Amino acid sequence: MNNYAVDSYVDTYRIYELKEEATGSLIRVCPERGGIVIGCRLHGLELFYLDQATFEHPSANIRGGNPVLFPICGQLADTSYEWNGRTYRMANHGVARTSPWEVAGTSTDGEASITLRLTSNESTLLSYPFPFELLFTYALKDGQLHIRQQYANTGTEAMPFYAGFHPYFSIDGSKSIAYESDATKLLDYNDNEVKPFTGVVDLEELVESVCLLDAAKREIAFPVAGGARVKLSYDDVFKYVVLWSVKDRPFVCVEPWMAMTGELNRQEELYMLEPGTKLDATLTIGWEAVTNAAGV
Repeated sequence: MNNYAVDSYVDTYRIYELKEEATGSLIRVCPERGGIVIGCRLHGLELFYLDQATFEHPSANIRGGNPVLFPICGQLADTSYEWNGRTYRMANHGVARTSPWEVAGTSTDGEASITLRLTSNESTLLSYPFPFELLFTYALKDGQLHIRQQYANTGTEAMPFYAGFHPYFSIDGSKSIAYESDATKLLDYNDNEVKPFTGVVDLEELVESVCLLDAAKREIAFPVAGGARVKLSYDDVFKYVVLWSVKDRPFVCVEPWMAMTGELNRQEELYMLEPGTKLDATLTIGWEAVTNAAGV
């Protein structure tokens, strides 16, 4: 019997399930709702928070799962930016999370995987005037979720972007959590002050996010619900990690980003992809059981 399977069913939208029998792991993906992973059960433990009502509402921004951020992460001043003398409007986190993706293929050969494609269209070009193609492969293997990304510039001029992810992790109790990272500084968007990062951040009373600034290692680990320790590993292109939550909601978001919020306004750290070229990147989500994962 094959250890891996890819199935699909309809529950408001078409959902694809990636299954790994040996580890009791299951990933749920919805291409139609922004190519999002809405469920991430690793070794029998569901890691992601999902507000089902926001997922089912066709025009709501999904609060939960792992939204894809492209071509920007975060916000723009007045939801707009200037490029080559023109002003464009773009909603928070860009166009990918609100666009339907298509299924390019699935596989059960050595892993359970699905590859999704998003290409620029009339709607995306109104706010982001750059032809592109995104190919994302969500792969379940050895009890880990691997997200293999390919960003392609299909246009004739250099394409500015800074992509990222917005995973919502379920937690138990306190949001005063110890994050294992070698960062030493953070930018607190609640007062726009740079502060020392001591390893612990309490998000419960914070309205805005904080951003870890100077980590050398591209990894971060932290406790979540169910007595587990999640570890995110990602490529060097993801320079920052943003931490965010909402008061009285049982989740924390731990978000690898290529640049900080508002970068398309500043235009200092944009990734510029030349015409006809591609950028490949990876993000891996895994976890291990710990004896005390209650936070600090």
